[in-house]
Amino acid sequence: MSTVAFETVFPLCHSKLSLYRLKHIPLRPFFITCSSNLHDASFIFGQPQRTLSPVHAATLTDTPVLHSLQCPDNTNTFEIDQIQMVEGKIFVKLDHGKGLRDRELRVSCNLPGKWILHWGVTYDGDVGREWDQPPHDMIPFGSVHIKDYAIETPLMKSSLSAEGDTLHEVRIDLKANNGISAVNFVLKDQEAGVWYKKGRRDFKVSLINDLKTDTNIIGPTRGFDLWPGNFGQLSKMFLKSEVDQDDSSESQDDSSDSRVSEQENNKPEGFYEELPITKMVMVTNSISVSTKKYFESGAVKDLLYFETDLPGDIVIHWGVCRNDSRRWEVPPPPYPPGTVSFKDRALRTQLRPRDGLKGSSALITLEEEFSGFVFVLKQNENTWFKYMGNDFYIPLASSSCLLDIGNKEDQSEGVQRKVISQENSFFPFTDIIPNEIKNLVTDNSSGKSQKTKSKIAPRNIFQEIERLATEAYNIFRSSIPTFSKATTAKPEATIVEPETTTVEPETSIMEPQETTIVVSEASVESEALSLDSKICSGTGTGYEILCQGFNWESHKSGRWYMELKEIAPELASLGFTVVWLPPPTESVSPEGYMPKDLYNLNSRYGNIDELKDLVKTFHEVGIKTLGDAVLNHRCAHYQNQNGVWNIFGGSLNWDDRAIVADDPYFQGRGNRSSGDNFHAAPNIDHSQEFVRKDLKEWLCWLRKEIGYDGWRLDFVRGFWGGYVKDYIEASEPYFCVGEYWDSLSYTYGETDHNQDAHRQRIIDWINDANGTSGAFDVTTKGILHSVLERCEYWRLSDEEGKPPGVVGWWPSRAVTFIENHDTGSTQGHWRFPSGKEMQGYAYILTHPGTPSVFYDHIFSQYKNEIASLISVRRRNKIHCRSTLQISKAKRDVYAAIIDEKVAMKIGPGHFEPPNGSHEWSLAVEGKYYKIWEAS
Repeated sequence: MSTVAFETVFPLCHSKLSLYRLKHIPLRPFFITCSSNLHDASFIFGQPQRTLSPVHAATLTDTPVLHSLQCPDNTNTFEIDQIQMVEGKIFVKLDHGKGLRDRELRVSCNLPGKWILHWGVTYDGDVGREWDQPPHDMIPFGSVHIKDYAIETPLMKSSLSAEGDTLHEVRIDLKANNGISAVNFVLKDQEAGVWYKKGRRDFKVSLINDLKTDTNIIGPTRGFDLWPGNFGQLSKMFLKSEVDQDDSSESQDDSSDSRVSEQENNKPEGFYEELPITKMVMVTNSISVSTKKYFESGAVKDLLYFETDLPGDIVIHWGVCRNDSRRWEVPPPPYPPGTVSFKDRALRTQLRPRDGLKGSSALITLEEEFSGFVFVLKQNENTWFKYMGNDFYIPLASSSCLLDIGNKEDQSEGVQRKVISQENSFFPFTDIIPNEIKNLVTDNSSGKSQKTKSKIAPRNIFQEIERLATEAYNIFRSSIPTFSKATTAKPEATIVEPETTTVEPETSIMEPQETTIVVSEASVESEALSLDSKICSGTGTGYEILCQGFNWESHKSGRWYMELKEIAPELASLGFTVVWLPPPTESVSPEGYMPKDLYNLNSRYGNIDELKDLVKTFHEVGIKTLGDAVLNHRCAHYQNQNGVWNIFGGSLNWDDRAIVADDPYFQGRGNRSSGDNFHAAPNIDHSQEFVRKDLKEWLCWLRKEIGYDGWRLDFVRGFWGGYVKDYIEASEPYFCVGEYWDSLSYTYGETDHNQDAHRQRIIDWINDANGTSGAFDVTTKGILHSVLERCEYWRLSDEEGKPPGVVGWWPSRAVTFIENHDTGSTQGHWRFPSGKEMQGYAYILTHPGTPSVFYDHIFSQYKNEIASLISVRRRNKIHCRSTLQISKAKRDVYAAIIDEKVAMKIGPGHFEPPNGSHEWSLAVEGKYYKIWEAS
């Protein structure tokens, strides 16, 4: 293990969602154009040095972005885009409907967003199931059925609320005698992928008075929870009952009223509730500084009017300078009311509220002797506004221009463009920061940083390592892998989502903190070298294109090895560099995944000689081979005295000590499992020295006897990745990939937008293996399912503007795929959306990571299209660490540029690569996908 110190500036995060960074970090560069006519002292603020794509720009919206506008005359205006928590309400109202006994349920919200009502009903007498789909005549237009239990209905813009806000509303007709006792719902903000619930439970609107009391029934109970996360706590819930019964009228009811059913009498006539809610939204504010020359007592002076619509208490820290050095000085009085000196280097002025308007302002008068006005802004004692880490600077014109206004067009010819450098400079008076601020920062850091020392930003480590590895690529060009000594201690999981922040806002601008992060030494080393010369075995060159060379039915022919041998040249011509072969051992199941005698290689796919011949043939055509090694479990040959199958035979005649003790079916006498149990066969205890020794010898024998170049490791969830590291170091494979497959995160049957926890578990396993093996990117496959099934291409960009799977965090260890023998073929456990396979391949075959193509897709109608995509990848030398710029991630289209050589898009929406330094030509095109190459 080693300790690596990184000096970083961490933004203040709100709660656990790193998406909502509220700290103002150094911002983008801009150009200034200044007219030489000081009477017309206008400053035209240009664009950044580089153009940001829409999605890239979107990823910057989690920090306030200050950009200047072209303003007339001598007014300089800056816009501030920042994420803020805003308060709103959800309104739930049950009222009379169109029919005499019909009712209408309204659910509305006054916050901006793309709101979806996810709802279902509970029928009278239902037992064990709260959600069902409502009757057809109850479903509003535009709704979508979710399996057999729910409906999703978009909220539409309707009227204005009492506060003047736009309402988003849905109305549900409740017919009389429909047998429904309650309506259940949750509210989803589709843009943010966030669910609003009640204390982590669904909301239930009771339609009968005696519904059994429950904490999630609409009423004065607990407030909303925002799920996932801890935002959106609602304070109070107000109930306005509209059940007003007139005793006198009841006494005059005729006999016909007595025939009204008990159910009708049991229905509430109506109610109304306002549910407070909070949400993170983008808010645009502005800062405006107007300057004007004027005469007073025979002297020329500068009058500055400063105003902003930023909410809260605003303090301007300001000063003046005499030349281009921009050294702060304190000007002579007069000062605005309430101004105080700050260490004789600057002035602090509290802005005053503007009469009848939002925001605050100040009026500042300066002597004419100064050439510039400098300032920074502070909001509510915890937020600083600067420009690119520099102070705001407003040039002040000299009085000579008052005498020669001249022609504006002539003067504009002398305009100069000035680029502000993007350095992280601090306040000019940083060295005299008040002690109370320093103490606050010190106390805060010491109190909180201990909890997150190893968690705050380890993902940045691997991103930096990936960058270094890419830079080193052209230096090291060797196809022979080398090996290193790896640590034997179990490394900690290092890439985790930060839970809390440890730095005060001012610190993140003014005082970068040193953060200590513990990572596996060997993992860092292995990432620091080039693609072709990896420091550890098992990671290939980075240019691998993997073919799964079988499906679930391949064993049935009895001669699969010979069939593969016949098509080996064709696979090579298609561009594949590695083929994954089926499990070779004797097995209880014909597919090979219930191995028995590991040294018996006569299987349903063929015999040992045919396997050797197949591997030799693949080597002759330039393709390396992976053996499918099932190490997690093994089927026994004999029963013990209790009739349990836990005694092994063959060359590895283990007894029940080789089986984990917590496998409930096989009475093992080993230690407890280091992973999840596979209950169909005895789970092997890899902590036993004799087991590891035998397995290492077996893998080395396969390498030598058969000629395998590497491994596909089955069910690696079942044992600790540190054992994999041991096996890889012993067998020295060229390439290795583990199958770490568990369930993604779902809410009400829908894939969650944020799958960080899922890919984190895969990352943890790779790190446990010390980076010596890659893993199948199950996260990416699952997200592609939702993208293509629901036309939600925005899911392909995570909260940081990166790919949302393992490929977005550790691309050199991500083996991307869309289908395999388990998910597709005749098993179909998790089949890729039918007819949309080529969009999936257009994604993985153009992106970083190591792509894997399923046998069934290669020899199908997609064969030529897959070959074309592989050709583009190889022709442009796209590799596992290629650079990726996501250009667009909207509902109906996703687009990206890879290595500035290849542009791609999937989805029915429009995208064309931007014209600039490259000219793009269309290389491959299919249904809802296009690939371009730079010429």
